[in-house]
Amino acid sequence: MAFFHTNPSINFLFLISLILSSHLYNVSADDSEVEDESPFTYLEDTGKGPSKWGTIDPLWKACGNGKLQSPIDLLSRRVQVFPRLGQLKGVYKPAQAVVKNRGHDISIAWKGDAGYININGTDYNLQQCHWHSPSEHTINGSRFDLEIHVVHQNPSTNKTAVVGVLYKYGRPDPLLTNLLHHIKSVGKEEINLGMVNPRAIKFENRDYYRYIGSLTVPPCTEGVIWTIVKKVMTVSREQVAALREAVHDGFESNSRPTQKMGDRDVRFYTRKKNIGSS
Repeated sequence: MAFFHTNPSINFLFLISLILSSHLYNVSADDSEVEDESPFTYLEDTGKGPSKWGTIDPLWKACGNGKLQSPIDLLSRRVQVFPRLGQLKGVYKPAQAVVKNRGHDISIAWKGDAGYININGTDYNLQQCHWHSPSEHTINGSRFDLEIHVVHQNPSTNKTAVVGVLYKYGRPDPLLTNLLHHIKSVGKEEINLGMVNPRAIKFENRDYYRYIGSLTVPPCTEGVIWTIVKKVMTVSREQVAALREAVHDGFESNSRPTQKMGDRDVRFYTRKKNIGSS
């Protein structure tokens, strides 16, 4: 069962540990997600699958021996309700964006100022979003059909904060509806999308999980602040198929297996009052 600590000293200690963890595992510009065609896949029989990522490049050692790796399974019995985390809200605005085929995924990168999200008093500027299918994070062992990662970075420290939203098959996703033609046609050259409003992702003011983890692709750098929205959204089969067909062979299913939890804390924020479990 999850629980909320009534002892303020315990809550204070968690906030301190969150801040120290993000400083200890500082994500530098050189540690950001790979952007080009890289020698890794998601197929284990290629010898370059997830279990081998840590041996492919010396800079990717964390993929094999890291202690704070992502994604993870969000188990209700290990989650602690923590109302003081505050509502999840981005200060976003439309900005110029492009769609890219990075080989291992499809991403939308904002070229202008698209706004930011504030976590623990620190602003993280919106950089890009990309998709994994099936989902990388799981909830109580259940994997979903799609997951979007909305990536933010603090310009002073280069620390990274990612918001993850899970999807199941159902009604089409509004953002992907507007981008479907571009996703199907994007090649090696990025395509200018014009103004794209990040609010179309619709994750604000939701209940969410939070923990310290890593990038889920090489170099698997640790110290990433993860926020996973609890509400599962919907996406159409056609939209997921388009994302899969656009990437290169070996990346149609581009989800890293869940990693060991270790002794990490997972906090859960809910807008509901008097909740004793997640």
